[in-house]
Amino acid sequence: MRTWKSSAPPTAAIDGDPVTPSGRTRTIALIGHPVAHSLSPRFQQAALDALGVDARYEAWDVPPEELSIAVERLRSGDLLGANVTVPHKVEIMRFVDRPDALAERVGAVNTIVNRGGALEATNTDVAGIVRSLEAAGVELQGKRVTLIGAGGAARAVVVAMRSAGIERLTIVNRTPGRAAALLDLGGGDLDMRYAPLDASDGTFASSIRTADVVVQSTSVGMAHGPAEGESPVPAEWFRPGQVAFDLVYVPEQTPFLAAAEAAGAQPVGGLSMLVHQGAESFRLWTGMEPPVDVMFAEARRALAERQHST
Repeated sequence: MRTWKSSAPPTAAIDGDPVTPSGRTRTIALIGHPVAHSLSPRFQQAALDALGVDARYEAWDVPPEELSIAVERLRSGDLLGANVTVPHKVEIMRFVDRPDALAERVGAVNTIVNRGGALEATNTDVAGIVRSLEAAGVELQGKRVTLIGAGGAARAVVVAMRSAGIERLTIVNRTPGRAAALLDLGGGDLDMRYAPLDASDGTFASSIRTADVVVQSTSVGMAHGPAEGESPVPAEWFRPGQVAFDLVYVPEQTPFLAAAEAAGAQPVGGLSMLVHQGAESFRLWTGMEPPVDVMFAEARRALAERQHST
């Protein structure tokens, strides 16, 4: 059997059923390529250990051509399930047995639960987005939201915003075609608009200035990325009373968030979304209430260690 390079440990539990003693250590996998940078093994393992679950969370670096082999391995009785990250969130839907309605709506899977060899799949990114904003005291119903980016993460944002009952969603993206692909997710009951990601275009500036919530879903500002140290939004476009939510979590305070906070807007970082989506996955695998405080503490510890080593 193919063995992937693992940067962490395996796990235990099925579709919300409580973890029961099995006499062996169980495994939960993170499937992606690459995965060495992920914080998930650190904070998920800390949560398992805190609750005394005999399980290990392993990172599997799976090239695209070996995805089907990795999925078959998940059917083993020792595997509780998996998280799925880039670039496999869409492609893996071909190999699971029962993607739920939410995964179908988003068009991507990030959580798999092994139910006796049958693989059930869902998308907890939507819950992670909603819970991050709820934890920050942000009320979404009836609000105007501007979403920057139209990639995979943006699909989960659209579904989350629609479920929260926002009034209007403006999608800002360089490519109109990719933005148009998200319009169907809004349904007929949500006012959805498009603005070009062009600082010289007045529509872009207006969409930011008039928004109650601005969500940044691109990789701009990510540490070690091609646009490190940059923000897609000029600082002067933000205003007091807005909420600025960046899905990037490395660094924890991105240039986008720093600019928004300096203008009096409320910043919400991507680490919150990462941990909350992971906490929802943890519930599904173990049937237990995740120790979210432990998960946040370990994620921040891992971030600090990474920054100290660079």
